[in-house]
Amino acid sequence: MEQPKKNKLNIELSEEVSQGIYSNLAVITHSPSEFVVDFVRVMPGVPKAQVKSRVIITPQHAKRLMKALAENVRKYESQHGPIAESKGPEQMMPMNFGGPQGQA
Repeated sequence: MEQPKKNKLNIELSEEVSQGIYSNLAVITHSPSEFVVDFVRVMPGVPKAQVKSRVIITPQHAKRLMKALAENVRKYESQHGPIAESKGPEQMMPMNFGGPQGQA
């Protein structure tokens, strides 16, 4: 008897996307139907910052992402030790500005 095939997802990663985008600030806003995460690169001495990438996800995906990040931080710290939190000026910029709620 043949086993049913499990659902598999083939994820492709283009060369351009595989290079990644450096971000040192995330601005998170939400509406009743979505979370918007803007990844920003802030450079020292430059009064203007630019959004480098925007990711829009459902509230359910946002919660799964939060849990996955927490689990990965836990695994990282168990292998490499605690991650030190910033004590410099960058600590003044929270990762979640709140901001205005988006319209859906």
